[in-house]
Amino acid sequence: MPELPEVETVRRGLAPVMEGQVMAKVEVNRPDLRWPFPERMAERLTGRRILQLRRRSKYLLGDLDSGETLLVHLGMSGRMTVSGDPLGRFVHDHPAVQKHDHVVFHMESGARITFNDPRRFGAMDLMQTATADQHKLLSVLGPEPLGNEFDEAYLIAAFRGKNTPVKSALLDQGIVAGLGNIYVCEALFRCGISPLRKAGQISAARVASLVPAIRDVLERAIAAGGSSLKDFRQADGELGYFQHSFDVYGREGEPCHTPGCNDTINRKVQSGRSTFYCPSCQR
Repeated sequence: MPELPEVETVRRGLAPVMEGQVMAKVEVNRPDLRWPFPERMAERLTGRRILQLRRRSKYLLGDLDSGETLLVHLGMSGRMTVSGDPLGRFVHDHPAVQKHDHVVFHMESGARITFNDPRRFGAMDLMQTATADQHKLLSVLGPEPLGNEFDEAYLIAAFRGKNTPVKSALLDQGIVAGLGNIYVCEALFRCGISPLRKAGQISAARVASLVPAIRDVLERAIAAGGSSLKDFRQADGELGYFQHSFDVYGREGEPCHTPGCNDTINRKVQSGRSTFYCPSCQR
């Protein structure tokens, strides 16, 4: 499932053709994705101008001039791709509508944004912009890992007394928003912290070291266009490239990248998810 870097990459790709632009026509080609679409969604979006396209955790949020905000979640296989961009940054010709093109945004500029989702784990919703932070999916979220609220003091306090493994704590969206399996594994490796350690038993100094490590791995992943493992594509249809920089994720049995370490990367299942780590470098 796309994590923060992948969603931020999509947001940055869509912003030039959606922010400040009017949706001349919106086609909704099925009644639902993971859950039913909002009532009269096509009608409520058609003719509206997108004032701002932002991201909260793994969700895209489009603030409209109607006072509503469109929430988009890509799910496991969802893609939002652009065609017909008059400025020539994307494919100019509109491809034929495909079987899984569930929502199509026809922009007044001539651009077309297509939401394609073969597995239909994605979602869309409409809510009042003024109270968007109270939406059931957003109200439970912790601070953004790239924002000012996420700092060393905050994370030390959040981990204090926690009896869950540190990896599980970092995946808790109520503690920090947007982190997923890939980037938690990578950040823990950079800090030399075992994913099996209890969060509340790690020293304050080592917990504090996670903050810059998390930020660095996220920023590097965004710069690389995210990680394409299965379904993820950027807004122009291209793959992300950060998977070529993984230190541990998906590298079971391969040599550790730490100079002088002769161990190999291990994989362990935690809460139904694969955890990758070096047993020698991470304690």
